[in-house]
Amino acid sequence: MKTMTATDASRNFTSVLDRAEHGETIVITRGGRRLAILAPAPAPVGNGAALREFLAAHRVDDDYAEDVLSGRGGTTDELGTA
Repeated sequence: MKTMTATDASRNFTSVLDRAEHGETIVITRGGRRLAILAPAPAPVGNGAALREFLAAHRVDDDYAEDVLSGRGGTTDELGTA
């Protein structure tokens, strides 16, 4: 774990981000006190495959739009008009 001052982190911010991108955690200090920790972001979960699988499994049938429109006919808006 690398420690650097806020001033150094500010002056070398691109380099600090590069280090975090490559897995390093950086402790940033000010006046000798720990101020922040910059760490790599967690890897994203999946690549959209789970969403595609879900959508394929719960496919909307061709009558869906008609069902929504017929259901709307029985509702009213805030002013009480259809």
